[in-house]
Amino acid sequence: MNDSINLSAPDLARESPRSPRKTLGNYVIAARTLDKCRALLNGTLGDYYFDCPLDHEFFGFSEIKAEDFKNYVATGASDEEVATWIQEKAQKREEIEIIRWNNRMRDLRISDLPDDRQKFLEQYIPQFIPENRRIYCWFDVYDIEEKRI
Repeated sequence: MNDSINLSAPDLARESPRSPRKTLGNYVIAARTLDKCRALLNGTLGDYYFDCPLDHEFFGFSEIKAEDFKNYVATGASDEEVATWIQEKAQKREEIEIIRWNNRMRDLRISDLPDDRQKFLEQYIPQFIPENRRIYCWFDVYDIEEKRI
């Protein structure tokens, strides 16, 4: 393993990855995916998962393979280098297409998710989200649980 991964990998047993709202390489979800990938490579993933359904949204839209992403991150690339790599490797799209996708992801309601994710969240939310907190969109689940909002 490259030593620079050790320096930049968060310990996800002690802290949360970045919000899915945070962009990297102009894509929402990507910064969070990077945090989880680095933690996986460093053995500090905690209860998080790399290449989970949220990551699949980013990988699916960008048409980047999770394994290719992981292999590049394993080189010890910085955030800026990963951002550039994403822009080079992602399916070429008009800027407005990426903006629309980012906004759709930011606003995606749980009721618009596939049935399996809705079923999972039906059990997950009461277990991990305070009863008095309203969830307006999917990303709220992460940001409320991880105490960003």
